[in-house]
Parts: sequence; structure tokens; C-alpha cells
Amino acid sequence: MKNTDRALSLLKHCSAGAVALLLPAMVTGVTPSTTQSASASAFQNSPKMVLDEAWQLVYQEYVDAEFNRVDWLGVRQTLLSGEYTSRDAAYSELRRVLRRLEDPYTRFLNPAQYSALTEQTSGEVSGVGIRVQGQDRGLVISSILESSPAQRAGIVAGDEILIIDGRSTRNLSIENATQLIRGESGSQLSLTLRRQDGSEETLILTRQVVSVPTVSFDLQRASNVAVGYIRLDEFSAHAAEQMLIAIDTLTEQGAEAFVLDLRGNPGGLLQASIDISRMWLPRGSIVRTVDRDGHSDEITANRTAVTDLPMAVLVNGQSASSSEIVTGALGDNDRAVVVGNPTFGKALVQSLHGLSDGSGLAVTVAHYYTPDGTDISTRGITPDINVTLTSQEQRALETNPGLRGTSSDPQFTRAVTAIEGAVIARRQHDVRVVASPSMPPQ
Repeated sequence: MKNTDRALSLLKHCSAGAVALLLPAMVTGVTPSTTQSASASAFQNSPKMVLDEAWQLVYQEYVDAEFNRVDWLGVRQTLLSGEYTSRDAAYSELRRVLRRLEDPYTRFLNPAQYSALTEQTSGEVSGVGIRVQGQDRGLVISSILESSPAQRAGIVAGDEILIIDGRSTRNLSIENATQLIRGESGSQLSLTLRRQDGSEETLILTRQVVSVPTVSFDLQRASNVAVGYIRLDEFSAHAAEQMLIAIDTLTEQGAEAFVLDLRGNPGGLLQASIDISRMWLPRGSIVRTVDRDGHSDEITANRTAVTDLPMAVLVNGQSASSSEIVTGALGDNDRAVVVGNPTFGKALVQSLHGLSDGSGLAVTVAHYYTPDGTDISTRGITPDINVTLTSQEQRALETNPGLRGTSSDPQFTRAVTAIEGAVIARRQHDVRVVASPSMPPQ
């Protein structure tokens, strides 16, 4: 592939990755002098350096060579002629000119946003291994990651965080609390907790890099079928390896079919969507991308599928980007029955670049099409079987995620019904094979 065949290219409402930065002279054609002038030094130490880096990335990579009819050369002159009292002022101006492209996925990320995004898509965090959520009684721990400092310290879901490194959590947003909890591996963190019995305790924890699970799975018995239910929350760097573990484990447990739940999955790394598609699809096209020059690149399965058991895919209006690539690949190749509601409809590929001051820029570099050649922009993928949850059913699944993939999940039960016939046919075929020995009796 061209721009899209990069391990760090992303398919999401945002993206993650990095490439070599470009110098201002590369577009203007000006040859820098061997002795750096004072003005050049001032330029490199000013916010204008970052503005020009971002401008050049868009100039060289953006999928629309006409830049939505915006005079992009004129934009550079505007950016570099401005006077900025702070980096935030420069960031605001950059965001303003990017909005003229009318592409919400080509966007600027300040250093904190860029760091959080790259950490998220890496599938790892440097912290103590807790997830938090806001409740009426305050900031409450919702879950603990396996093999984490928090688990070893005896912290449990339901504990309330009162103080983080000396700062009260009262009126503290979840985003700010998360930033305080995370930090460099090996550094220490002080947490004051209110336990569920009302007692308070202060713990000193040492941060470490913790792998964040994005795949959960369970073997369910539904309609007399042993169903391997797999939920994928995001296409992170570790999603494919976690998916393989799920498929292998459920197969060993006796799964006769699979239901892959991509509801609410916003996307993630392009390579993860390709790797996961290949686990399910033995042959055929996965996705086709087209760059700004009209160059087309088709990605296909490579005969590395790990199962051929019947399967269904669950989607909804929040299933986007990489989720839609996998859904399109499995649906268009008749590998899976798609159940749920139409997907989000994001058929664009982004590449994310780190800038010299720690900020980042996501740039749309290609359009993509499903194997049947469908452009799903804005309309999404229409399921084979449409199942709409009532508001009460939706609330039940959101407030109690443990109900997903069970008999209390109407979309899951409908998916099982859809593949039940294929499971029965497979059983009958297996019986016939067993009853037909390869050699006649002697």
C-alpha cells in the first residue's frame, strides 16, 4: 500500500502513528543556509514551526488534492504571518484552518490529547491498572486490570477515590483524574480510598506498564447451541493477539459457532482490522483503499483463518471504521450473518503524525470500499437482519454490560437463531463422516 500500508495507520474517529517530520524548505523550495540565521532559530523555537509541520503534512498527504477548494498555499501564508501570544493561540488558529477542509477526521491534537490517543491505541497504559467512573457519591473504581499494581494492593471495584497525590477528587473530572493517576513507569502514586465498608485507607502504589484487555469472551448455551461469544471494544495494537486467544479458547471449550460483537466499537488500527479479518476469512477481499492520486490497493485474506465455524456479527450505529472493515469483509464474502442496526458510516483512512512539540495531527489519506465495492460513507453497512432494541433494552445492556451476549440480549439471541441452521447442518455432516469409514470392514 501507499499511505495506508503502515502499521500505525488508523481507522477511527481519530488515529495514531508517527512519521518523519518535514522541514519548511521542502515545500517552498528554499535552500537553507549552512549557518542558521537568528530568524531561522526564532522560527524553530516558535509555535510557527509546529503550524508549518502540520500544514506540510496536509499538503503532501490529504486525500483531496484540491483541499475542498481551499487555497492551501494561501493558508500557509496566513498561518506563518500571524502573531501568536501562546502555543494555545497557535493551536486555535490551526484548528480553524483545518475546519475549512470540512473533514472532522483531519484534526489537530494537543500534546495531552495526542499522548492519550497513542496510549489508548497501543493497548497499554502506564499507571496502576484501574478504571474509574463518576457516580453520585464521587469518583468510583469500576474495574481492576489483571496483574496490575492496584490488584496486588487489594483495591477492588466499588472503592471510592478521595485523594490522588494530595489532590481532592471533589469536582475533579474523570479526564483530569485519569491524567493524575497515569504517569511514568516506576514512579509512585498516592491514593486515598473509601472502602465499601466505610473505612478509609491511603496506599502508595508504583506505576507500571499494564496491558489493557480489549477482548472479552464467554461460552454460552443458547437454542441448544454452544456459542462462543466474543466482544471487541477497540482495534488496539494487542487486539489481534487477544482475539486469537479468545477463538482458540472457545474452540477448545466446544464452541459450535461464534458471535462477534462489534456494537459500540469506534474502530482503531487498520492493521488490527486486517489481522482479525484474516482469522475468520480463508480467502477473498477484505478492503480496497484509494488514495488522492486514484491509486487503488486491495487487501485480501491470506489463507490463515483459524476457524470455519458458523458465525454472526453484531453491529449498531456506533460501530465505525475498523469495525466496518471487518463487518464488510465478513458480510460481503458470505462468511458471517450481520445482525443489529446500520453502522456509523466512516469510509476514510487516517494517518496520525507526531509533531515536534509533542502534539499530533490526524490526516485523512484514503477512502476505502468494502469487497463488493460499496462506499459506506455516511450511510454505513445495513445488517442482513435488522434488530432494534427498545430504549428499556438498551438501558439494561448499558447499565449491566454482563447481560450482553446472554438470553437477555435480543440482538444476540436473534444472531444465534440466524446461525442455528448452519450448526445443525454441520452436526449432521459430521455424523455422516463418522459413519462412513474410509476402508470397508474386513
